[in-house]
Amino acid sequence: MPTSAYAEVVSRTHPDKSLIALGVRQPWIELILRGEKTVEVRSSHTRQRGTIYLYSSKKPADLAAADAAAERHDVDMTEVPYGVVVGTIEIVDSRPCTPDDEDASQVPAELLEDRYAWELANPVRLDEPLVPRFLPYGVWFYPFRRRGTVR
Repeated sequence: MPTSAYAEVVSRTHPDKSLIALGVRQPWIELILRGEKTVEVRSSHTRQRGTIYLYSSKKPADLAAADAAAERHDVDMTEVPYGVVVGTIEIVDSRPCTPDDEDASQVPAELLEDRYAWELANPVRLDEPLVPRFLPYGVWFYPFRRRGTVR
């Protein structure tokens, strides 16, 4: 978990128009912010590193593994936010998944085959969720500036 000084600086500097966002469905995003999920499972590698925004998608995950993870960690799916920027996370690495990623990803090992592990660190929940000015248009998006504009 981040230090309180780091969290304080992060919460004072938002919205940051230069930060890119990643959309993640609930309950995964809640588990990332709690520090329970330290690996995001994706179908492709990413070169993105550093701090990014976490955008809570408007729809929850539709996998049985998501329901099981929500139950295991007491995530009330009616109380978590949807359709807003909820925090930041650092992406520190991207590599092929292994069966050993089951706990860190909160996903059963059989769903990790041919997937990539995006390693996450330093989750920071914003004091108040931010409504994005611009909605997602792909895996990555800038919630507070138009695509293609100068930072």
